[in-house]
Amino acid sequence: MIQAENTLQQELKDRLQFEMLLAEISARFVNLPAGEVDAAIEDAQRLICERLDLDRSALWQRSAQEPDLARLTHLYEREECRTILEKPESHTGRAAEWLVQGAAARPVHLQLNSSNFFTGIFRKLSEKRTFVIPDVDGLPDEFAQDRAAFQRFGTLSTVAVALDLGERGTGYISFATMRRKRDWPEDLVNRFCLVADLFANALARRQAEEALRESECRLNLTIESARAGLWSMDTATTEIWVNPVLRELCHFAPDQKVNYQAFQDVIHPEDKDRIHRLVQDAVKSGESFQSEYRILTPGGETRWISFRGKKHRALGKRGECLMGVSLDVTDRKRNEEALQQSLAEIKALKDRLVAETEYLRAEVVDLKVGHNVIGQSPAIRKVLEQIGQVAATDATVLIQGETGTGKELIARSIHRLSRRGSRTMIVVNCGSLPEGLIESELFGREKGAYTDALTRQAGRFELAHQSTLFLDEIGDLPPGLQAKLLRVLQEGTFERLGSTKTLTVNARIIAATNRNLAADVAVGRFRQDLYYRLSVFPIIVPPLRERREDIPALVWAFVAEFAQKMGKEIESIPKRSMNALVDYSWPGNIRELRNVIEHAVIVSRGRTLEVRHPGRQEPSAQVSQKLEDAMAHHIREVLESTSWRVKGPGGAAELLGLKPTTLFSKMKRLGLPSRTKKYEKPESV
Repeated sequence: MIQAENTLQQELKDRLQFEMLLAEISARFVNLPAGEVDAAIEDAQRLICERLDLDRSALWQRSAQEPDLARLTHLYEREECRTILEKPESHTGRAAEWLVQGAAARPVHLQLNSSNFFTGIFRKLSEKRTFVIPDVDGLPDEFAQDRAAFQRFGTLSTVAVALDLGERGTGYISFATMRRKRDWPEDLVNRFCLVADLFANALARRQAEEALRESECRLNLTIESARAGLWSMDTATTEIWVNPVLRELCHFAPDQKVNYQAFQDVIHPEDKDRIHRLVQDAVKSGESFQSEYRILTPGGETRWISFRGKKHRALGKRGECLMGVSLDVTDRKRNEEALQQSLAEIKALKDRLVAETEYLRAEVVDLKVGHNVIGQSPAIRKVLEQIGQVAATDATVLIQGETGTGKELIARSIHRLSRRGSRTMIVVNCGSLPEGLIESELFGREKGAYTDALTRQAGRFELAHQSTLFLDEIGDLPPGLQAKLLRVLQEGTFERLGSTKTLTVNARIIAATNRNLAADVAVGRFRQDLYYRLSVFPIIVPPLRERREDIPALVWAFVAEFAQKMGKEIESIPKRSMNALVDYSWPGNIRELRNVIEHAVIVSRGRTLEVRHPGRQEPSAQVSQKLEDAMAHHIREVLESTSWRVKGPGGAAELLGLKPTTLFSKMKRLGLPSRTKKYEKPESV
């Protein structure tokens, strides 16, 4: 089970790294210049193959005009596995043609007549999105032609994903191995589909950008431009001449007189002010300008317009005009939005994988060393010495102590220092599980062992193989399970609930309890033989009241922890507060101290910790009726509100309307201390 757990963690790590790689690749394709698309695709093919230890990735395209001709336009092959990028004469016959320069949008590596090579795979990809082939040699006879082609190129195992290239045609991208056969998990194939969409969108966007540049070049040669809207605006009258394409694009009536206001009326409300400022600035500066904006058609459709222009002197007239061209770039914008959506989906998948990984770590991975045993008292030093003595052995340890003394922390320290420390320490709280479930939790169960046992479940002993099993609140273990636990401790064997198969386990046991097990043994609540087996090396964790000298260090450790979480800076603690914390008996031990400090950090408003003294009783209705007691109570409250500052502006004397000397006199008479220092934060914390 430990090996399975390690394999699962490695798979999660590999998945996370692959998802991060996909996110990085997707980010690169955002706003990528058209001239860099092909290089980016082949670089992405290389990165994916290297990450997944694949040997080849090939992207084939078929145009709508020549559907039987497959062109290999993007290729990555591992250096030692090259078969496609070899000498042309190795691909003999008319069916294969080696090209240095092809008729496609870029040079191609190879073009094949698909009817003679991959008829089956292209037919299959026209029916569904993917085609997975774990073993090329195992292809059925209906794919004999494809099998021969794969063998010719040295392919042992491959997966292909169909590409939708829009009006350009179709194609597919494949990932293959040539050194070994392998399986293709469904989640990996789904990631390949995301990669295919990313590449298809990039190729489509490149086509759109290339078409836009071609249109701009044609505008320099002729007034007539296919689907290009030409316009000219008189800056004095704001009257605008438009060509038929632009009139149709903006849905102006054939006989409508067009002016600047007419254009403003069709522009999307969110873009009106921006475009108006751009035009006004161009009129004043005379500089060329370009931008993109949205228009609203009468049918409510939103379309994107890219326009550019410059101020010129009007021909045959006095005055000036703005002249320019407008193009409908809605398709390009939609492709970009689709690409952004794909990137967002990949990022969401990555974030979800990270969250799942963190959750798994929180459940089964040992806690980081962030809560070290703190203290220098003789009592805690003895515990630390015992930890050092027993950690290197496999001896069973029984940790005893009151609630809240940190018994699990001691157990984790022993585990971390042991030779099993690199593995997960498995924790079972014997007191929190119902009696009917604790047996299956400890020893596991088979499917159908009882009514609700719908699946087989491994027990905590199996998970703790070659590691440590921490049995917290061992004193609450039901008597019936004490005998089974004793057997595991003595023989290292057990059976799952509902099974007769004996399993062997090597797990170190650390147990903890806040009960007096010796007393429980005396009255028959706990098995004597199990008690002796557990208490091979007993450790008694002292209560906090027996190690009061450690309280200041613990307080500052908790202050540092909570202040960092809450974004506060606590630099000092009043001496009276620290003294009260040290003097308190702490029935809840360190857990109670931690809760008190967390509350204090929450309510503190400055750099001084405001501690609600533990054990202090809230004022009741039965208060002293003596005048001196009431006076002392009132003066103490005022002094505490000023941090015991008597003199000066805002001091207690000023608030009470007394002279400082008079207040000092009253404080002395009432038994109130005249001065309280602050307990400064130690340098080491």
